[in-house]
Formats: sequence, C-alpha cells, structure tokens
Amino acid sequence: MHPRIRLELAKRWSEPHREHHDTDHLAEVIGALDVLADEGLVFDVELTRTAAWFHDAVYDVHRDDSVARSAQLAQRWLGPDQGDRVAEIVLSTQDHVAPDGDVEAAALCDADLSILGQSEERYDRYAAAIRAENDYLPATEYRALRAKVMARYQNRPQIFVTEPGYRLWETPARVNIARELTGLGRPVPV
Repeated sequence: MHPRIRLELAKRWSEPHREHHDTDHLAEVIGALDVLADEGLVFDVELTRTAAWFHDAVYDVHRDDSVARSAQLAQRWLGPDQGDRVAEIVLSTQDHVAPDGDVEAAALCDADLSILGQSEERYDRYAAAIRAENDYLPATEYRALRAKVMARYQNRPQIFVTEPGYRLWETPARVNIARELTGLGRPVPV
C-alpha cells in the first residue's frame, strides 16, 4: 500500500469520535492476522492486512453504511484490481460472515472479532469503548441494541470460522459474551 494512502487511513483511524474503532483496534486486528498466520492458516496476509486498514476506515455510528463506504473507499484509493478484492473482503465484516472458500475474508472476520476472545479485563474495556461510541443512545435503548447484537454472535454455531481462530478465541469469547449479556439483563441460554 502506498505510504500516502496509509497516512490518510491513519488520520481516519485517529478521528476523535472513535473510542474502540481506533488505531489500537487496527493494531489488534493486524496482530490477530499475524497470529492466524503464525498458527498455520494459509491466506494472503498482505492483502488481508490492507483490507484491515480499510475495514473501518469510514466509521459513523449514526449511519448503517460505514462498511459499504469503507469498501468503496478501498475501490477508489486502490484501483480496480486490488481495490475490488479488498472491498470484497471488507464487506464481509458487515455481518462477520465470509463467503464460502474466501479464506482472506474469514481471516479478517476472525481477526476483527478476536477482541471477543480476549481476557475479561480487555473485553470489559472494549465493551465500555463501544458504549462510549454510542453515548448518544439512552441506556435502556443501548442495552437492548447491544444485547441483540451480542446474542446474534452467541447464537451462532461458531463465532470463529478459521481453525486457529476457533481454537484460540471461541471459548473465551462465549464466556465474555455470556457475561456481558447477563450484565445487560438478558438471560443467557444454557
């Protein structure tokens, strides 16, 4: 990726309204991609790192098209070949469901969600940062929306679809999500 593009993306990731979707999150996602590669997942690491740089390049909690706008940004800034492929990978992070056989999209989805499988302390900081990004919502409305989002992950047969992602992060993610759902006042199925 051209240094000028990386600089422009870094500015976006440093916008003041970002509490979780910031440069620390970007670094954690790229670090998680490296972990997946080190654990034996075979994918185009450089291409997927580029997609990581773009996946939340546009982030606006007041709109529901940030992922699509991030994908369009990749297409504009990277050109038709690489830009189209990066956009495909970025679009998978909308619902964190990779198309069958798309290992780069699966890797990015797992890396993006790896925060769910971190220590209790780190997860709690993440959850607090998400709340801060959505501080315009009344507490009751936020709790209902957050519970709906997290229950969607908890109800999946697998949160992580790559073998190393599943092995490393699935169990702690389920524990963290169950704990958060309980704190949000939503019963967790046993």
